[in-house]
Amino acid sequence: MSIPWLPWSIDAFAQARMAAKPVLLFISATWCRGCDDMDRTTYAAPSVQKLLADRFVAVRVDADRRPDIFERYTLGGVPTTAFLTGDGIIFGGGTYVPADRMVGALEQAAAAFASRRDEIEQLSHGVGGAPAPPSATAPSPNDLIAGVFETYDTEHGGFGSGGKFPITAPLHLALALGAEASSPFRGIVEHTLDAMRDGALYDAVDGGFFRCAASRDWQNASQEKLLEVNAALLRLYVEAADVLESDRYRETAVDVLRYVQTCLSDPVDGGWAGSQRGDTVDRTIYSGWNAQMASAALRAARSLDDPSLGEFAVKSLERVLLAGYRPGAGVAHCDDADAQVRGLLDDQIQMAGASLDAFDATGNVVYSMMAEELGHYVLRTMWDDAEPGFLDRVGGDDEVGLLKQRAKPFVSNCEAASLMGRLAAASGTHEFREKAEAALSSLAAAAPSHGPLAAHYLLAVRECGLR
Repeated sequence: MSIPWLPWSIDAFAQARMAAKPVLLFISATWCRGCDDMDRTTYAAPSVQKLLADRFVAVRVDADRRPDIFERYTLGGVPTTAFLTGDGIIFGGGTYVPADRMVGALEQAAAAFASRRDEIEQLSHGVGGAPAPPSATAPSPNDLIAGVFETYDTEHGGFGSGGKFPITAPLHLALALGAEASSPFRGIVEHTLDAMRDGALYDAVDGGFFRCAASRDWQNASQEKLLEVNAALLRLYVEAADVLESDRYRETAVDVLRYVQTCLSDPVDGGWAGSQRGDTVDRTIYSGWNAQMASAALRAARSLDDPSLGEFAVKSLERVLLAGYRPGAGVAHCDDADAQVRGLLDDQIQMAGASLDAFDATGNVVYSMMAEELGHYVLRTMWDDAEPGFLDRVGGDDEVGLLKQRAKPFVSNCEAASLMGRLAAASGTHEFREKAEAALSSLAAAAPSHGPLAAHYLLAVRECGLR
């Protein structure tokens, strides 16, 4: 017997409602070792398989292919093991569940659903809680800058006192604020870039950066590499090399490129694979991640005087647009025809940004026209006039559960506002400028609650010329 996994769909949840069964939602990722372990042990156990077949509808989602589902249903990252009602409402779950605990967890969830079904289904109006209220007034720029760097780790670099993720926006902000030798911001950048490069986050053998480090000193790194992470760090090291006139950061950028081009790129058709874990690579071409990498490669090509790299970046951008763009319908999330999702905000703004970068590099007006088209698509389908800001996805009548609730992610709204500022400058279109300013005005009071991620807001303000 094997698990009768179903994809996320209206039909899967309708089946659960008709059978009066709860849904087990398993969110995994190709690069996630814990997910593989659960497949190999937990979901291979006959007792687990029988319980799922008899008492649940089992739905499986890939976090990279469906980031909109992952962001709403994650219970601490991947793997996520969530118990849902037939209406897609969470009533229990966690992350990794070992085989010796899964039978008990399934029995408890099934029993709770059977005995308290009406009560559980009434949770649909109260799941998730209210977001933290923003401060009453927008902070001053200096106060907000202080808040961004409040959790800077003076001993090990980076931000926070636990495991480290390579957060890049505060470092871009620090580079913008001051590159002079006496500037404290320069010290923050150099300390963090050196710590990431010299710690276990960096692969000194094959090149490239791992996804995160489990310890504060950048040791005990995870063993998967994501295109998104390496694109962000490539851009950061290139910018630092130029601003700080640093050969060691330029060498790091070259080594990241060596890894990306050797292990992730498609040298024939262009484009970059999504992730690598060990010897296994997810060859899926993700639009947003490829856009980020194309932008980073174009920046690196200019800095390193490498025209062939710039040509490959443009070729890769064109591959993604050819595969995923549809006039009036934006860009699909990935190149898999069986799992295409359209209308995600992040994909549109990243592809529009990369198109503007391609225009800057080549002067070809086709790329600026594409950027403007994607910008107009975002405003037409994802702008909220009632409470100014950008919704994270196109709405529809065929959504289930929490997907019915469109969100306004802070970072994505900052990035969208920044893009609108660039589009306004490139096209002279007043609507782009108007929406950028309205979004930033709405974000201002909430920015302090986002700690180092408030750097995205400050960078967007600078991009839009509002500083």
